[in-house]
Order: sequence, then C-alpha cells, then structure tokens
Amino acid sequence: MIKIAIFASGSGTNAENIIRYFSANKEVAVPLVLCDKPGAGVLGRARSLGVDTVVFTPAQMRTPGFLLDVMARYGIDYVVLAGFLLLVPSEIVEAYRGRIVNIHPALLPSHGGKGMYGDRVHRAVIESADKQSGITIHHVTERYDDGANIFQATVDLLPDDTPESLAARIHSLEYEHFPRVIESEIKRIFHLL
Repeated sequence: MIKIAIFASGSGTNAENIIRYFSANKEVAVPLVLCDKPGAGVLGRARSLGVDTVVFTPAQMRTPGFLLDVMARYGIDYVVLAGFLLLVPSEIVEAYRGRIVNIHPALLPSHGGKGMYGDRVHRAVIESADKQSGITIHHVTERYDDGANIFQATVDLLPDDTPESLAARIHSLEYEHFPRVIESEIKRIFHLL
C-alpha cells in the first residue's frame, strides 16, 4: 500500500477531492493531512473522511526531523501539497525528492514564486492580459514553484473575467486533473499496474 501525506493550509477542497478519489483504491491511501493553521477548513474535511490530521507550528516545521518523524510513523511514501503556502523544509524535499508534488493555479513558469497564491495569481494573470491560464502540477524543490512541470491544463481568459470567475474555472481543472495525475505519477514511480 502506497501512503500519501497531504500538506494543506486552507479550506481543503483539493485535499478532500484527493482523499475521496483514493478512498476505494486498494493500492493507494491517504492516511494523513498535515496543516500549519489550527483553524483551517481542511482539518474538518479530513477528519470527517476518517483521515488523521497533525497541526504543526512554524517552529516545529523548522525543527530538524519533526515532520519527517511524523510522516515515518504513518509510513508515508508520497507527498502532495494542496494549497500549502509555506516553503517546504529542504530535509523533506530531499527525503521525498521526485515523490513530492504541488499544484499551482497558473501556467508556470508565469505567475509563480513566493507570495503568488489564490486570488493574487488570478489577478496577476488578468492584469497581464494573458490569453490563457490554467493549472500546473509540478515536482517540489527547495524554491517556490521551481520544480519540473508534470502536467498543465488550460482555460481561456474571458473579456469579463474577475479573479473570482477565473478561480472557479481553475478549481474545476484542479478537481478534474490533480487526483488523476497523482495516481499516474504513483503508478509510474512505484511500478503499480
């Protein structure tokens, strides 16, 4: 059984979608959600689906071995960032290199980097007069949004788009593609049929 840990900071709609997607899978499970915000919606969503949650402080995140020890207790094989806003410690990136992915709500390398998340990204896309936006699923490195792209999907920008209307279409792409791409990557890495 391949075990996924999801790191999240927000409401948790992507995390919930991923947990539900793998809930009946005999080869892949999501036993753990890790979160840096005690009041984040993702915690309730995960618990309601029977997934354990661990909330950690910034100090704990910087403590060598703390999060790796938590993940080791759950036998974590693969890591997914789903709306996680902090830079992942290098020791986790190193321990899971090639087995840690993130989703970004734009077409990287455009509109990525520190501070580029949520409506900030959608506003930047609209202000840049780009013709398209979309999602990028990419490997995680020691720098924000810098890892190799695994998958992108696009939507056309509409003349009357707002950050909210664009976000709604981007969320649809995330829900459609993120779990499927994770499954495909896990099958490739762990040689599952």
